[in-house]
Amino acid sequence: MPWHQITVTTNEQLAPQLADFFDSQGAVSVTYMDAEDEPVYEPAIGETKIWTHTQVIALYELDADPETLKTQVYGLYPHQDLLAWDYQAIEDQAWERAWMEFYQPMKFADKLWVCPTGQEQIEPDTVCLTLDPGLAFGTGTHPTTALCLEWLASQDLHGKTVIDYGCGSGILAIAALLLGAKTAHAIDIDPQALTATQDNAIKNNVLDKISCYLPEQFQPQQADVVLANILAKPLIELSPAITALVVANGQLVLSGILAEQTDAVMAAYQQHIEFDPPRQQEDWMRLSGRRKT
Repeated sequence: MPWHQITVTTNEQLAPQLADFFDSQGAVSVTYMDAEDEPVYEPAIGETKIWTHTQVIALYELDADPETLKTQVYGLYPHQDLLAWDYQAIEDQAWERAWMEFYQPMKFADKLWVCPTGQEQIEPDTVCLTLDPGLAFGTGTHPTTALCLEWLASQDLHGKTVIDYGCGSGILAIAALLLGAKTAHAIDIDPQALTATQDNAIKNNVLDKISCYLPEQFQPQQADVVLANILAKPLIELSPAITALVVANGQLVLSGILAEQTDAVMAAYQQHIEFDPPRQQEDWMRLSGRRKT
C-alpha cells in the first residue's frame, strides 16, 4: 500500500522535538537525514549526533492526515526554525530487492569477488564471497570496507589466524577465511552483527572456522592479522587493547578513518606498530602495518 512521507528540514535543536512529535502522532517510523552533506564525527556511546540542518522524515499509514499534521507543527514550533516542508505519497515495495538493483558483484585486487546471491562470479584463481544486505553494516560498497577487502585480497593469508574487531556483517573475517586463513574470531558490541556474521558464514561454508563474540565474551588472544574497521575515536581509545591482539611481527589493519583523523590514529599506535603508507579512497583512509618485535 502507499504511505504518507513527510520531510521537515530544521535545525539540530528542534529536530529531536519534531521527531518526538511525529512519533507521538502515530508515525510508523521517524528518521534523520543530513540536509547539507555535512560530515559527522562519531558520537560518544549513547549520544545521537544531529546535523546543523537536519531532515526529519516521518512515515505514516494512509489514514493519517498530512495537512492536519502540518497545521499542528506550524502551530507548535517557530516558523523560522521550519526551513522546509515536503510531502509525498510513496508506493510500497520490496525495499531490500529494490536496493539490490544497485548492489552488483565487486572485485578486489583481481582475487576476491563479493557478490549478491544469484550473481556469484566463478573465475580461475579467484574466490567468491556471497553476501546480501541484511541486519548489519558491511557489504563492500563503502570505502572503509572496500579498502580492507583490497588489502586482504593482496595478502598471503594461508594458515594465518585473524581477528575482526567490530565485525559488522562479518565480511572481513569471512573474506579472510575464503582467501586461505585458518581461523577467524569476529567481535562486535551488537548481537545482531554476530547473528549476521554467523548467517553469512553459513552461506559461505566457513562456519566451522569462525567464532563470534561480544567484547565481554572474548578471551584476549593474539592473531597473525588483526582488522579493526570501526571509527577513529574508538580506534584511539582502544589502541592498547587492539595492539595487544597482534602477535610480534603480525599485521594490523585499521579503517573507518577520515583523512583529517589519520595522524591522530597513527599517533595512538606508532609506539608498537610500524605503518605502511596510508591508503585513501574518497574521504576515507586505511592504515596497515606490522607490530614491532
